[in-house]
Amino acid sequence: MYTDTDIDGAVERGIFTPAAATAFRTYVSGQRHTSLVDEEHFRLITGFNDIFVTIAAVLLLAAVAWIGHAIPFVRAIEGPSLLSGLFVAIAAWGLAEFFTRKRRMALPSIVLLLAFAGGVFVTMIAAVGNGNHEGFDRGVALMLSLVTAVTAAATWLHWRRFHVPITVAAGTLALVGLAIGLLLAAIPVMGDWLYAVLLMTGIAVFAFAMRWDMSDPTRTTRRSDVAFWLHLLAAPLIVHPIFALLGLLDGGANVGEAAVVLALYVMMGLVAIAVDRRALLVSALAYVLYALSTLFREFGAVSLNLALTALVIGSALLLLSAFWHSVRIRVLAMLPVDLRHRLPNSDQGLAAST
Repeated sequence: MYTDTDIDGAVERGIFTPAAATAFRTYVSGQRHTSLVDEEHFRLITGFNDIFVTIAAVLLLAAVAWIGHAIPFVRAIEGPSLLSGLFVAIAAWGLAEFFTRKRRMALPSIVLLLAFAGGVFVTMIAAVGNGNHEGFDRGVALMLSLVTAVTAAATWLHWRRFHVPITVAAGTLALVGLAIGLLLAAIPVMGDWLYAVLLMTGIAVFAFAMRWDMSDPTRTTRRSDVAFWLHLLAAPLIVHPIFALLGLLDGGANVGEAAVVLALYVMMGLVAIAVDRRALLVSALAYVLYALSTLFREFGAVSLNLALTALVIGSALLLLSAFWHSVRIRVLAMLPVDLRHRLPNSDQGLAAST
C-alpha cells in the first residue's frame, strides 16, 4: 500500500517523472470512475503491522501510566497523577522517534501523538489543578488557559519534529481551549454564552482548515491530510452548538424544530459537497436522525419511526456517496469562478459537463 505522499517522494528521488506520476493518478481515477480528489484519501494504516504496533504501544503506555500513578509520592495527591501523564508523554515521544520518524507508520503515529498531547495535558492539570474550585470561576479559567497553552506549545514542538498531520488539529484544539479560557477569565459572564463562543471558534477552525485545503487543491501532499483532521475538529464545534442553541438537546423536539434541523442539514450538505469534505455530514448525523424520527413519530409511525429514519437517511447518504462526483460538479458550477478554482475541484468534470 502507498499514498500520494509516497508517490511525491518517489518523484523527488527521481524514481518517477512528474508526468508519469500524473499519468498514474489519472489512470487510477479512471479505473474508479471518480476523481481522486473526491475520494478524500488520508493515510491511516498500511498493513496489519500498524495495528500490531499500535496495540503494543497502547499496552506499554497504559503500563507506564499505571506505574506513575503507583508511586507513593503521587498517590497522596488528589486528582490526576502528575507522573502518570509525564511518563506517558515521555514514552510517547520516545516511541515516535522510531515508529514515526524512522518507520513512518501512520496509525501508531496518530496514537502516539494523542498520547503525547494527552500526557502533557494531564501533567499540567495535575501540576496546577489540584486546588478545590467551586463552579467555573476566573481562577479555573486562568488554569485552563495555562494548561492549554502548554499543551499547544508541546504539540507545536511535536509537529516540528515529526510532522504528523493530526498534530495541527490537536494543537488547534488546545488553542481553542486557550482562547475560551482567556475569554472567560476576562469576561466571566461569557460563560452564559458558551455555545455561541464554541460556534465562533468552530467557524474559525473551519476557515483554518480551508486555508490548508486551498493550499493543496489537488490533494496530493501532507497539507490535505492536515486539512482532513482540522475539518473533523471543526465539524462538532460547529454542529453541536447550532443544535444546542436550537434547543434540540433539551429533548422533545417539535415538528417545526425537526424541520429546521433537516433544512440545516441540507445546507451543511451543500457546504460539505462544495468543499469536498464529509465531516460536516457525519457530525450532524445523530441530530438529524433524532429530528427525522420525531417527524415520523408525529405523523403516527411510532413503532417504526427508528427503522424508517434509518432507511431514509441511510438511503440518502448511499445515493449521495454513489453520485458524489456528479453532484459536486453541479454544485461547483453554481459557485463564482474565482472561488471554484481555489477549492479542491473537478475541473475535468466541469469541462466535460459544459
